[in-house]
Amino acid sequence: MTEKVITLYEAIGGDAVVRALTHRFYELMDALPEAKHVRAVHPPALAGSEEKFYEYLTGYLGGPPLYTEKRGHPRLRSRHFVAKIGPVERDEWLLCFRRALEETVANPKLREIVLPPIERLAYHMQNKE
Repeated sequence: MTEKVITLYEAIGGDAVVRALTHRFYELMDALPEAKHVRAVHPPALAGSEEKFYEYLTGYLGGPPLYTEKRGHPRLRSRHFVAKIGPVERDEWLLCFRRALEETVANPKLREIVLPPIERLAYHMQNKE
């Protein structure tokens, strides 16, 4: 008997959890004083950023490839060159992501699996010292 392999997307709870995670992430970015620098590199309204991140994260975690279907290859680093992302912005972004992840993904083992590649991605996005 073959075991069914499930994706991280399915393991964390699928669409509802990815939606909750990305929504909470941007709520925190908008509300936390300690996220003011990363908030400043985003547009005044965060809905578009939230939707793009939701689409990207859905595919990244093994769900439907929403982002690539709508927008093509992510090319995340080049798409983010318009935003000056230094260590402060990177660390504030990670603070918001870690908190949102803790609040929306119940299983600590799954959080431990999701976080390291996201942290590497955040470091990769840095484009200034």
